[in-house]
Amino acid sequence: MSPVDVNEPCLGCGIVSGATRPVGGVLARSAGLVLHGVASPSPLPGWVVLTSVRHARALYDLDDDAARELGPFAARVMRAQREVLGAEHAYAFAIGDVLRHFHLHLVPRYRDTPQRLWGRGAFEGTPGDFRPEAELETAARALAAALGG
Repeated sequence: MSPVDVNEPCLGCGIVSGATRPVGGVLARSAGLVLHGVASPSPLPGWVVLTSVRHARALYDLDDDAARELGPFAARVMRAQREVLGAEHAYAFAIGDVLRHFHLHLVPRYRDTPQRLWGRGAFEGTPGDFRPEAELETAARALAAALGG
């Protein structure tokens, strides 16, 4: 079985347009960015993604308005992950090797998160680590409420 190509059609564009709904759906919008739940199984409730509204390959391709929004928007989300969800820490990752549409993962780390899932290890979760969809949905909704969404 060949792997799914998330660029044909573009998963980021699909989420922004509403054609694709990740767990939690779209939680908040700004002029240049959309906050949504992560579009893959997650070992961590509250893992969300900021995606550019305009199709842009990476941070260096964002228009000036979206680039100016990115830091403050990400900081608000990460504070909410800590305050509302009880995360001890939150990470931000913009890797872009798989999906070629700018997106910034905002990944909470909790007191009970196994150390193997800290930092970049969060991407290495196995099916036994993945949280139930209802739990992910609840965390996403809590973040949306905290952000006024």
